[in-house]
Amino acid sequence: MWQTSRDGLSQQGTLLESGSGAAAKGRDFGGMWTWLFRNMTELGSRKWLSRLTGSLAKSRASRGFIPRFARTYGIRTEEAEKALHEYATLNDFFTRRLKPGMRIVDAGPDTAASPVDALITGAGYIQEGTMLGIKGQDYTVEELLSGSPRTGNYLNGYYAVLYLSPTDYHRIHVPVDGTIIEREHLPGRVYPVNEFGLTRMKRVLSRNERLVTYMSHGSSELAIVKVGALNVSSIRYVEPQRDQAAKGDELAYFEFGSTVVLLFQDGSFIPRDDLAVGLKVRMGETLGRFVR
Repeated sequence: MWQTSRDGLSQQGTLLESGSGAAAKGRDFGGMWTWLFRNMTELGSRKWLSRLTGSLAKSRASRGFIPRFARTYGIRTEEAEKALHEYATLNDFFTRRLKPGMRIVDAGPDTAASPVDALITGAGYIQEGTMLGIKGQDYTVEELLSGSPRTGNYLNGYYAVLYLSPTDYHRIHVPVDGTIIEREHLPGRVYPVNEFGLTRMKRVLSRNERLVTYMSHGSSELAIVKVGALNVSSIRYVEPQRDQAAKGDELAYFEFGSTVVLLFQDGSFIPRDDLAVGLKVRMGETLGRFVR
């Protein structure tokens, strides 16, 4: 993982020297590695690389890696729909379903449920079309939605950024009861969306490939932005696709760790009191409620 590599190298750089000036030289060393990783990531963000990784993960040869992968990332295999030996490939395991009852979906008619198991890495009210301070960077709604005519609905709404690590369950569920009014594919790159990517790369959430699902809920609208990432060969909708959706229905899935950004229309949403960066949520858990 990039985060682990970056942290490890940064620590090595600080420990290489002692005495006066060591801290400054350590920072210079760490900065050099940051520059190197940034440029390596730029070169490695090509779709062909993710397609190659995806092909390997879908091969029968990858099956032997499943137990080690599960141990390495501390995956709760007892929640999985099937036993490890029943998955034909690493990709099959990564996109696994859960046993019935493993997630409880909030049933409130005016609440929005988390569509995924994830870590909140950004949340707040949108200010004149800008989402402020997502890992130290500002994003505009216009760039995230690639200039969609619907952009104007979210200029002063609310946003939440949900990061899925390799440990997490990777199916994406519908956060509200409602109607899917538009689906849009936005081509892009495949930069990492982990700590390194979000802090050291330039606005990766709006540069990576994205699938956007627009939904209506009562008189309100929301956008579910699924962001691809390094080593993600694809983001796939669950078939058959339906326009009428119930909260908790399967919507799509990632084929590796990635991010979902939720956008709520202006004046339509009130977040729960503790919805903030660093909060870990599970699919179905309440994120907040809609304004009647």
